Amino acid sequence: MFPGQAFFVLAENGSQMYFTDDPFFYPVGIMMNDKFKGFLLGAVAAATYGMNPLFALPLYQEGLEADSVLFYRYSMAVAMLGMLMKFQRQSFRLKKNEVLPLIIGGLLFAGSSLTLFLAYRYMDAGIASTILFVYPVMVAVIMAMFFREKLTPVTVGSIVLALTGIGLLYKGGDGGPLSMTGIILVMLSALSYAIYMVGVKQSALKNLPGMRLTFYILLFGLAVYVIRLKFGLELQVIPSWKGWGNVVALAFLPTVVSLLCTTLAIRYIGATPAAILGALEPVTAVFFGVMVFGEQLTFRLAIGIVMIIISVSLIIAGKAAAGRLNAAFFRLVERIRRARRRRKIKENGR
Repeated sequence: MFPGQAFFVLAENGSQMYFTDDPFFYPVGIMMNDKFKGFLLGAVAAATYGMNPLFALPLYQEGLEADSVLFYRYSMAVAMLGMLMKFQRQSFRLKKNEVLPLIIGGLLFAGSSLTLFLAYRYMDAGIASTILFVYPVMVAVIMAMFFREKLTPVTVGSIVLALTGIGLLYKGGDGGPLSMTGIILVMLSALSYAIYMVGVKQSALKNLPGMRLTFYILLFGLAVYVIRLKFGLELQVIPSWKGWGNVVALAFLPTVVSLLCTTLAIRYIGATPAAILGALEPVTAVFFGVMVFGEQLTFRLAIGIVMIIISVSLIIAGKAAAGRLNAAFFRLVERIRRARRRRKIKENGR
């Protein structure tokens, strides 16, 4: 747990005022459970990140390329966070050991965004968002291989169930094979995102306040698009007010909100559970595909969505059950110890 690492709420309790950047902050006595906060934040992060196609595809239809879309997305998100931090008088200061991890994290996150948005050119956005879900498996494998995190039966079962649901979500529009270029791009996106998630938990960044971390991740990530656009020479102009609305929404929901919530979720519950909650990303993408872009909701698609929701519920219920079992076990051990002590006292008294 990382107390004090959070969001941007000013809470008042009688004559006392609390300044914190935790969206779920409560004064002592009504503190929300940290694990519940982590699961809720992870779900919000996944759902908002799944909104990428909702705002990106209309920009593509207006003629913008991925680099220009992502430049506007990152630059606006950096501006939003910078103004918010300035308004709250939060520090922008960094320690020396935080600079390099932030640069690497920014490059990883920008690389994940770029490869995903490029994949939208080669396959349906819903399918791309669906395949992206392979990243929780990558996170679990990385944590198990390099950081000795145990893969519990609940974790393994949830991953298997979620991946099965993901498989059912696939529907080829024309029945043809998926683009290999698109698949490679999405897999690279998933790998970059998985490494980023693990890196936040395992590096010096774990003690950096969430908003400051997000600000610098996006700032260093922005450098990728500045370079790719030849320092603005190839930047495309947004042609309409509707396009500007989509850019602002893209910067706020799937970027600022999603990244902040992801960062906090990792700190509260760890990288693997936060990644598994990402099952809501393709569900969100499919939902908007059906409601906004007119995609069909088939029986197979509905079953896949249900399986993903069940998998997310299992990981939450499984961890809660494990906590209750651990508490019950320790209570039982303590009762046995007390019984033994009482027995010894009686024997010595005789």
